[in-house]
Formats: sequence, C-alpha cells, structure tokens
Amino acid sequence: MKNRTWTRNRHADGQNLVGRLIQLVTFGFLSVALISTASAGPREQAKRIHDRLAGVPPSESVLQLMEAEVDIGQPGTAIDAAYRAMEDPNFFNVTLKNFAAPWTNRDQSVFVPLNDYIATVVGMIRDDEPFNSLLSADILYIGPGSLPAYSNFNNDHYAQMEAQSIDMKSGLTRTSQSAITGLPPSATAGVWTTRAAAEAFFVAGTNRAQFRFTMINHMCNDMEQVHDVKLSPDRIRQDVSRSPGGDSRLFLNNCIGCHTGMDPLAGAFAYYNFNETTGSIEYTPGSVQSKYYNNDTNFETGYRTIDDSWVNYWREGQKQFLGWDNSLPGSGMGAKSMGQELGNSDAFASCQVKKVFKAVCLREPENSADRFQVSQMVSSFKAGYRMKQTFAEAAVYCMGQ
Repeated sequence: MKNRTWTRNRHADGQNLVGRLIQLVTFGFLSVALISTASAGPREQAKRIHDRLAGVPPSESVLQLMEAEVDIGQPGTAIDAAYRAMEDPNFFNVTLKNFAAPWTNRDQSVFVPLNDYIATVVGMIRDDEPFNSLLSADILYIGPGSLPAYSNFNNDHYAQMEAQSIDMKSGLTRTSQSAITGLPPSATAGVWTTRAAAEAFFVAGTNRAQFRFTMINHMCNDMEQVHDVKLSPDRIRQDVSRSPGGDSRLFLNNCIGCHTGMDPLAGAFAYYNFNETTGSIEYTPGSVQSKYYNNDTNFETGYRTIDDSWVNYWREGQKQFLGWDNSLPGSGMGAKSMGQELGNSDAFASCQVKKVFKAVCLREPENSADRFQVSQMVSSFKAGYRMKQTFAEAAVYCMGQ
C-alpha cells in the first residue's frame, strides 16, 4: 500500500513537472511573439503595410522609401508609406477586386468574374470619389476601347478586360451610366443600377433582395438586426400574410419586425427589373413592375405599390441608432434619393470602415484599442468619404501586428 502511494505521488509529480514545462514553453513562445511585434522596426513595418495593401512584397527601392516614411526620425509619415503601397497595381487588381466582389452576388463569393459593379467600386476608390455616393451617383467605370464595347445585355466587356489582364489602375475610365446604358440620369443609383447588381438582385422575386443585400453589404446589418415590431405596418405589401399558417402571432411577433422597415424603403425599386431573356436591366418610369403584385391576394387590404415612393420609418423608434442625416427629408421618390438616405447614414460610414479594417488587419476589431481606432477612422472617413485614406489608416494601425 505504501509503495502504491509513493508511485502515485511520483506519477503526479511527473505530471506537474510536464505541465510546468509546457506552460514555460508556451509562455516563451508568446513572449517571443510579443517582443517581435513590439520591436518590429521601420523596415519590417513598411513591408507589412505593403503586404497588407498590395498582397505582394515591395521592391527593394520601394521598401527603402517606405522605411524612411515609417521611421519617425525621417521625413514623411507612415500614411505616406501606405499611399505609396497603394500605387502598386495589385492593390487595384487584387485587393480591391476581392474587397468588392462579394457585394455583387447572393452567395457573397469572391470567386466571380470582373463586372461593372466591381469595376465601379475600384474606380471610385482609385479616384477618391466620395464613397457616400456609391448608391446614388450617375457613375460607371469602363475599360479601354480595345475591348468589346460595354453592353446592356452581357458582361463581355469586363470578362475580356480580366482575361487580357488589363490593369485597373490605369485601364479604367470614369463615365456615366446615363451616357453608356441609356438610363435617365434621375434613374441612375450608383452600383444599384449596374448590370451586375440588377442581375443578382433585381431578378425575379420582389426586389426586396436588392434592399436586404444592401443592408448586409453596405450597412453591416441583416434584417434580423434591424427588427422592430413597434413601427407602423401600413406600408407592408399585400404578399405578406398577416396570419401565416393560420397564426397571426407569427406575423405580429416576427414578420412585421422586418417588413415595417424594409417594405417602405424598397418601394424605391418599384420601376426596376432584370430581364432574364434579354440579360438586361429594365426601367419603367411611371409603371410599377408586375412582380410587386405577386401573391397580392395573400392580404388584399395590405399596401399596394402605386409608384416608386419610399419612406424611412427607421428614423423613428429603436433604429435611430443607424444615424440618419437630419438634413435629408427621410422620404422621396426613386432609388437615387433613397441611396442618398442610406449613404449619408452613420451606419454606412461605420460599415465601410469595419470592412476595410478586416480586409487590411485580417481580423475583426477585438478590443477597446481597436474599437477606438475604428471610431477615429469613421470620423476621418466622414470628413471626405475617401476610401483610400481609410485603407491607409488601417494599414498603419496594423503595421506592428
């Protein structure tokens, strides 16, 4: 018995010793990692900025210039180093393409062909176009004249641009949708009215998809996050049953929460459709698309869309936290004015900054320091809505990580 006790104690001592050794080794690795991060010099930080923004190592000559800009003892600033990194064509052809690609499809996949939506985002960032006009501007970026002409009916122009590896840094030209696609200027609404967005979000359905994916991609809130059952249901369309499955409680506690905010705003898209037969966007001013009357017998006394008017009920109640611009009326006609409503909100600005932070720092904001940095970047972004500045600020913040 005594021997068995001694054996158990010796075994326990051995386990404790192994445990202590593991703790020491783990602590050692963490310490080395922390020391390495803390002691990263200007050269390492400059390289990290370039890697994060361009996705490729800098040339030796560029690295030396960036190192001097990062070094606080030398002329220039780290922001200048970040802007230098963004001169690399890979920032436009890879980083920005992959940044925008998930916004253009319902699967939110990065593996999609170059299209007019992506090219317009890349061009706007390249040219420092105010990004709050993303959902409202009469704007389009196209490639050089050597390519097949832009077509309302296919994506050949951009597919060939990608196939020929044409550099988007130098190869994109700013133009207007009204000049190229034939949409009236008043009907253009930034990326909403690109062919790619129409094919993904105006096809079939009830056009609610365009609104829902805008909330996800550009407001960083899915419908469940803006759920509010206390708003007026007077603009909820006829296709929404007030007693799904014979139980009105489902409508009153669930369905109503999303539709009271979404349906009044999605009215702005009432004249748009994507024609799958012709492969093109349709705009029918003064005539509501028939899809708005799908299943209109589900609740015949519900709201029947008669025009493209919209109203933002989220300016009242608990969704005021989205931060609406009080200089705007909160209602209007058509997609352009509704795009201005969303694009000038605090939620839109915060969303762009958080997406850039994740793309550059390769993680979500995690702690109080990160959250403070994001708040500072949001303020900076709203001063001019320049996305390149936001990318630069994120890269500098994370250059030691």
